[in-house]
Amino acid sequence: MGSQYTIEHEVAYYECDINQTMTFPALISVAVKASSDQSDQLNRSSEYLNQLGLTWVITQTKITIARLPRVGEVISIMTEPTAFNKYFCYRDYWVADQAGNELVKIEMAFVLMKVKERKMSSVDEALMAPFESPKIKKIKRWDKIEKVEDGSMRPYHVRFYDLDSNQHVNNAMYFNWIIDVLGYDFMTQHIPTSVNVKFDKEVQYGNDIESHYQIDPASEGHILTRHEIRLGDQLACEANLVWQLK
Repeated sequence: MGSQYTIEHEVAYYECDINQTMTFPALISVAVKASSDQSDQLNRSSEYLNQLGLTWVITQTKITIARLPRVGEVISIMTEPTAFNKYFCYRDYWVADQAGNELVKIEMAFVLMKVKERKMSSVDEALMAPFESPKIKKIKRWDKIEKVEDGSMRPYHVRFYDLDSNQHVNNAMYFNWIIDVLGYDFMTQHIPTSVNVKFDKEVQYGNDIESHYQIDPASEGHILTRHEIRLGDQLACEANLVWQLK
C-alpha cells in the first residue's frame, strides 16, 4: 500500500444540513483536501501538475457510512493512495471520530486529464513514486449502478460558483443535484448508508442539465434511490444511494 496521511477537521455549521450532519459536498471536499495536502508535502501539488499541463479528475466514488459527522465534531481524515495502473489511480479515505471510531470510508478512482485538450493522460511512474503506492495491471471493478428506469426529473443550470479552479464543475457539486431532487420530507426522515457514484462526462459552465431519479420501494428496511445527471442525450453522472429510516 501507499504512504498514509492524516488531517484533523472541525465540522462547521455551514458544512451541515438541517439534520446537523455533514453534507456530501462538504465531506468530499474535506477528504480531497487531505489528499491535496499530502500531494503538497510530496512535491506533487496541483501547481506541479499544472506545469505539466495536467490535473486530477475523479471518475468513481464509493462511500460506506456508519454515521455522518455532526456539526461541531472534530474528525480525523486519513488517506492512502492504494494502487495505480496505466490510466487509473486509486485512493481510500477513512473518517473517524476522536475516539477512533470509523464513521465513513470513501474509495475513489482518479484519472489524469490534459487541461488544454480535456483528454485523459497515461500515468507516469515517476509522478507516482513519492506516494509509494504499487503499480498494478488490473482495473478495479466497482459495484453495478442500477439505472433510472421509471423516474422523475428536475432541470438545473450550471452556475459560476459550481466551477472549481480547473474550470470544470467540482465533483462535489453533483451531489447537490442528486440530493436536492429527493425533497425535504425524504431527507429529514432518512439517513444514508452507502453511495456509489460514477462520473461519465464533464459538465461545463452554462450547461443545462437534468437530474433524473427513481425511489425504489423499501426492501429489508432499506430504500434504494437511483440517479442520473444528463446533459441532453448524454449521461454525465450516475449514482445509487441506499437509505434507512431514522
